This record gives sequence, C-alpha cells and structure tokens, in this order.
Amino acid sequence: MKDEIFLTPLGKQFEFDEGVASVFDDMAIRSIPHYTETLQLCVDFALQALALGGKVYDLGCSTGNFLLELASQIDCTQVELVGVDNSEAMIERASLKASAYGKKIAFICGDFLEIDLSGACVIVAHYTMQFVRPIQRAILLDKIYQALKSGGIFLMSEKMTSADKRLDKQMIERYHRYKQTQGYTQNEITSKREALENVLIPYSLQENFQMLHNAGFDSVEVLFKWVNFGTLIARKS
Repeated sequence: MKDEIFLTPLGKQFEFDEGVASVFDDMAIRSIPHYTETLQLCVDFALQALALGGKVYDLGCSTGNFLLELASQIDCTQVELVGVDNSEAMIERASLKASAYGKKIAFICGDFLEIDLSGACVIVAHYTMQFVRPIQRAILLDKIYQALKSGGIFLMSEKMTSADKRLDKQMIERYHRYKQTQGYTQNEITSKREALENVLIPYSLQENFQMLHNAGFDSVEVLFKWVNFGTLIARKS
C-alpha cells in the first residue's frame, strides 16, 4: 500500500501501529535514502560474520525486510534468524511475509531489554535506536555488546544530527527535498516531522561513536553515510 498517512495531520504522536505497518514498506523505501542498498550492504557484512553459521537478531525488525533478504542468501539450517519488535502489527506482517516466501525466521513481539540476545554472531538495529529513549540506549548497547560472541558484529543504521547548527539545518532541508522527489508533499513532510517530535531523537555521528565505544566496542566504522543518514558497524574483539 502507498504511504498516505500524513496527507492530513495525524493529530497524535507517531507510533508503529496498524496504519503505519500497513504502508511501512512503501514508507521506508520513499522516506529513507538508499534504504534497499543499505540493507543489502548490511547483509553482505552479516554473511561474512556468519561464514560458519550462528544466530542473528534484528532489533526493531518491522516487516522483516533485512532478515528476509539475509535468509534468501544463506542456509537457514545453519543460521538462526530472530526478529524482535514491540509492534504486534509489524510482527504479524513480518511473519506473513516469511511464511509466503517459505523462510524459517522467528519473529518475537517484545521489549529489547527483556529478550535474551545471548550467543549472537550478528545483531542489527536499522533506524531503531533513534526511537529508544536516550536514558535506555546505553543500557541496550551494553546488553548488545555482552550478548555478542567474540568477533561478532553490531550493525546500526540511524538518522543523525550535526553539531554545526547551520549544517544541520542544510542537511534537513536537503533531506526534505529528497522526500519531495519521492512524491511527498510539503504538508506531508511537515505533518510527519511534527508527529515524530520527541519520539524520534537522533544523535550525532560522534555521539553514536562514543556510545558504541562506551559499550565496549573497540572497532567502529562508518559503512555508509548520506547527508543525515548513516550506517555503522561495530565489532566485538
């Protein structure tokens, strides 16, 4: 379905409810620059970490796009794939898609902080940490680091801010122009921005790096960056 949720003001804060879940795939492709390419890039690095098999957790898996793409390129008898999301509507759609494609993926509706992530070789969080309350992000990253096996990787995609206010404004304006090229009207862009206020709280690239280092990751690199969107990879030594 086409994302037309913000053609009229939402009148409430943004949430991943049934309405959003029903149009999420279209919303992601049109709202996140290079969304498909970013997922494929992360699949490439996940495959290297899973050369001998292992377990993968996708935190904030939404409709399961990353895990479905990964499942299409691996032997699912050697790798355990688990998607976690706190939206029942997202989990329902992810499960239906996995079933339709005949892929063995476990989808769990629950809180990241309460789900056992131990023994993971790969943990991903695509555009997820920005929705975790700041006071809980460090706690979650500590849990992710502890859960990963030695040599395991954490892949994190996020919308980011700039410490330079002028550049930050220019990046936001450039992103809005991108959304307009994807067919969104200025009213839709404004309505969504208002609905996301105090719901999506982005950090800067430097803040994300520091947060990952504080959790224990020695190796942290940028895999991809487009204006105010980026993907980071962190490896547990």
